[in-house]
Amino acid sequence: MQFRLFETAVYTRRRSQLIKKMSSGLIILMGNEESSMNYKDNWYPFRQDSNFLYYFGINTGSLAAVIDADSGEEIIFGNELTIEDIVWTGPLPSLGEMAAAVGVSKTKPYNQIETIIRNAINSGRQIYFTPPYRPENKIKLAQWLQVAVDAVSEMASVLLIKAIISQRESKEECEVEEMHKASIISADMHLAAMRYAKAGMKEYEVMAKVKEAAYAQNASLSFHPIVTIHGETLHNVYSGNTIHEGQMVLCDAGAATDMNYAGDLTCTFPVGKKFTDKQKEIYEIVLHAHQTSVAMLKPGVLFKDVYLNAAQKIVEGMQQVGIMKGNAAEAVAAGAHAMFFQCGLGHMIGLDVHDMEDLGEPYVGYTDELKKSTQFGMKSLRLGRALEPGFTLTVEPGIYMIPQLMDKWEAENKFTEFINYNALQHYRDFSGIRVEEDYLVTETGCRLLGKKLPIKVAEVESVRSEYLS
Repeated sequence: MQFRLFETAVYTRRRSQLIKKMSSGLIILMGNEESSMNYKDNWYPFRQDSNFLYYFGINTGSLAAVIDADSGEEIIFGNELTIEDIVWTGPLPSLGEMAAAVGVSKTKPYNQIETIIRNAINSGRQIYFTPPYRPENKIKLAQWLQVAVDAVSEMASVLLIKAIISQRESKEECEVEEMHKASIISADMHLAAMRYAKAGMKEYEVMAKVKEAAYAQNASLSFHPIVTIHGETLHNVYSGNTIHEGQMVLCDAGAATDMNYAGDLTCTFPVGKKFTDKQKEIYEIVLHAHQTSVAMLKPGVLFKDVYLNAAQKIVEGMQQVGIMKGNAAEAVAAGAHAMFFQCGLGHMIGLDVHDMEDLGEPYVGYTDELKKSTQFGMKSLRLGRALEPGFTLTVEPGIYMIPQLMDKWEAENKFTEFINYNALQHYRDFSGIRVEEDYLVTETGCRLLGKKLPIKVAEVESVRSEYLS
């Protein structure tokens, strides 16, 4: 095989559990195809669908599978390589060999899947599939189901979505080992940034070192890294700015192992050897919010409550520096904290950096009873539900000084009972700070995934001083 697999029993057990959850009907699991960048044969790096990987493990394009929940029959559909393919790829395992490695005994040519689906429909059987996010899969499903393309997403099965989430949300030990590796490599990516960045460099020079640390360990990127002096922009992917003394660099990056399990960390560090007094003051507020939030992680705790804790710690810290005022709990309830803390506190992580997000945030991060908030700031909280053993997630509080938001809210006289706009003007050019780590929820609390990244002020300044001397 040109890709790693878990033991065969892992995949057969997962599929058996899915059959029990669904009990009847035909389950369709779509693999992904190669995707062209600017002409047919110039491809983006291939990424298999995560649900297909979870149940079948085969990291190869142009595959699909069906599981018959009534009979237990499992079929992988794909096409064998022709001699013209082999000229370009070299010899690869046959479809049958790949299927056997994950406990599937039956394979068929790809075009036969339509016949299987049509026969099931004509027999009045229920067809289940997940929401397609790739247009080519949406088009294929529309053809097989004989419906309009726009109708396909609405036909996705909530029953299947919930069944898959109930399996994938709690990580098996073999998965935790992969995520531990991903987080170790992710930490190395951040250490590379901390050790390399110097005044006068371009952000992309630091970005190159971040990527190198992943690629040098046979990993890929779990998402496009953020390496920026403009940390106030939550997802700033531009990396052409020159780094200057007195600024901070925010690095948000993660590795994906060769089995596609993801890490996701964020560090913020000074361009020089030390934070300025103002930077240190705000950094300590973020760090305290982070540490107190981590201390809350255990089964049964609503992650929404962990978020509210982080929001209140941020408000209390901003009160101490004179930027906020009034009752901290009331400020959070009103949403005034979102002047500084506009994003959520974290998200599930696993085969996807935002794990299972293709299945729908309301199903992954919330429940039928617990609905997502519509309040600015809290509406960006991807995970709100009660934690359970085996959950893997990120914790990433931040403070972001966004001049445009300052001006808008001040002009609207918004939250004047909680925000000291005169004091806030001195932070217009501050940028932003975020601290992020990955955790596994255990039976009694939580455990850090990977190795500890320097996040305390003294630790960060020690790394910076060592490599700038």
